Amino acid sequence: MTNRFLTYTILLTLLMMSGVAHALDFSNHNISVGAKGGMSLSRINFQSSVPQKMVGGMVIGASVRYIEENHFGLIGEINLEQRGWKEDFKPLDGYSFSRQFTYLQVPLLTHIFFGSDKVRFFFNAGPEIGIMIGEKTSSNFDYKHAVDIEELANSYRKLEQFTEPVERRFDYGISAGLGVEVNVTPKHAINLEGRFYYGLNDVFSNRKSDPFQGSSSMSIMVTLGYNIRLK
Repeated sequence: MTNRFLTYTILLTLLMMSGVAHALDFSNHNISVGAKGGMSLSRINFQSSVPQKMVGGMVIGASVRYIEENHFGLIGEINLEQRGWKEDFKPLDGYSFSRQFTYLQVPLLTHIFFGSDKVRFFFNAGPEIGIMIGEKTSSNFDYKHAVDIEELANSYRKLEQFTEPVERRFDYGISAGLGVEVNVTPKHAINLEGRFYYGLNDVFSNRKSDPFQGSSSMSIMVTLGYNIRLK
């Protein structure tokens, strides 16, 4: 699975490089900068499985976009995103636990759009790298000594994820999103995008002796953005 996604990453990167070379042959282009904000819903793909729900977080960022009139462009972004997971304790009641990581992420995306001068629909896709710059844990019980809580210890669920140290702060993966952009004026636009991210690197150590053989991130982001055309 991971090798397959890495292959897709390489192919998308080559596609974008080809697009840059193609775009430079045209003079009818525009460059814009933008800012965006919104929310994310995320989880961790644990192996072995951990009962969980998606946890909410924030997304804020800035972008530079180069596009051609032939419906093709490139986007570079710098974003802050909160990812993590929230435990699902069913059938137990009264317990709450979530762990959240803050990433500085840099996606490089192809931008394909269609529509009128007023309203455009678009598709963004490409590789993304990120670095974890913070983490926090929220719980209503002493999660550091969960094995001493009889109800949890006897529930046949994994508990190591509560305190497992982060092994890899660097992350990489694939992003893809759909959205709509409305040009308020020839130089000002607002856009709404839904984006999916699939991480390819594990957060925790994945040696055979470790509790988890996999712990990659997955998130869904919804953002509202504002772009200003510079050229």
